[in-house]
Amino acid sequence: MKKSILFAFTLFTVANVFAQKSQNEQPSADLTKQSINKVMSLVVNWQMMETQGKETADWTYAALYTGMVEYAKTTNDTTCFHWLKSVGSKLNWAQKLEADPSLRYHADDYAVGMMYAEMFRVFKTKNMYRPMERYFDFILKHPSKRNLKHTFEPGNYCTERWSWCDALFMGPTVWAKMANITGNEAYLKFMDKEYRFTYKYLYSKENHLFFRDDSFFDKKEENGQPVFWGRGNGWVLAGLPIIINELPANFKNKKFYETLFVEMAEKIAGLQDEKGYWHASLLDPNSYPNPEMSCTGFYTYALAWGINHGYLDKAKYQPIVEKGWHSMVKSVFPNGKLGWVQPVGADPQKVTEDMTAPYGIGAFLLAGTELVKLVGNK
Repeated sequence: MKKSILFAFTLFTVANVFAQKSQNEQPSADLTKQSINKVMSLVVNWQMMETQGKETADWTYAALYTGMVEYAKTTNDTTCFHWLKSVGSKLNWAQKLEADPSLRYHADDYAVGMMYAEMFRVFKTKNMYRPMERYFDFILKHPSKRNLKHTFEPGNYCTERWSWCDALFMGPTVWAKMANITGNEAYLKFMDKEYRFTYKYLYSKENHLFFRDDSFFDKKEENGQPVFWGRGNGWVLAGLPIIINELPANFKNKKFYETLFVEMAEKIAGLQDEKGYWHASLLDPNSYPNPEMSCTGFYTYALAWGINHGYLDKAKYQPIVEKGWHSMVKSVFPNGKLGWVQPVGADPQKVTEDMTAPYGIGAFLLAGTELVKLVGNK
């Protein structure tokens, strides 16, 4: 009964906050802590209302929850914390379960574990991570030995391992957080082995970008360039700060992740449009001229994090981050909806202003929370 009352109260509070937002006021892109928090609040409240009744452990919402956690931590928004707690409770703190047992290793299905781990850190209730712990212990005892060939042919499901670059946000981030909150070093060893296995297979050392999966090795865009998907590489670059934050200072392979982050960040920074955003296809922007806000959000977040943590030169990268944020705020409707977000997919696609998706809001919130730390009270 108490949980039901708290959940109802939380939704009532969110509804009231949202109702107070002006439907006609264009959000400000001023680079102050107050302005950034204000537009994040507008966006997060719109999305919470949209999410009501649709709470799921699906990866699309897992990415949203990840951004909401950082927003709540940065703004000390206890309403948001309790809303996330109510979502976890509704989901029984468990990963999404595939009907097909051969897909039980799918990283998309346990990306929601990032939120569970963070809720444990806030509320200190162990049952928030226990189901994920049992799930991961099973994987450790029965690791998949399949190759990374990306095919859905029966008997060779590629999703048992991280064979698509998006998985480098969905999977290793959870393993790293779980290693920290449980103290189980085996989780880190597994994460590190699997991550570097994927890196060797999908990373282009020539382009400093990841192929989405091996079906893209020989694909070309209309301009003859290789196909490097904007959001696909956004998943990877945004996942690295989360992993690096969780790795102990003395972790033997931490330097690998730090080096990869800096290398990718430098490449990505050079691909920003003059208007401040990135495109669905990184090396063929003319074929996809519209903004793409999910990758723009992830890149802006990662670059801001890199500055804040001393990995990237502030003088060089802060103007890039600020341009990215301005382009993102321009994509926010007066009611808080974020536009120009490419729908679920696996390759570059055309994007229109009315398109949105929960993971785009997650990326927006990640970017905003890091930018708050960067600009302070300037």
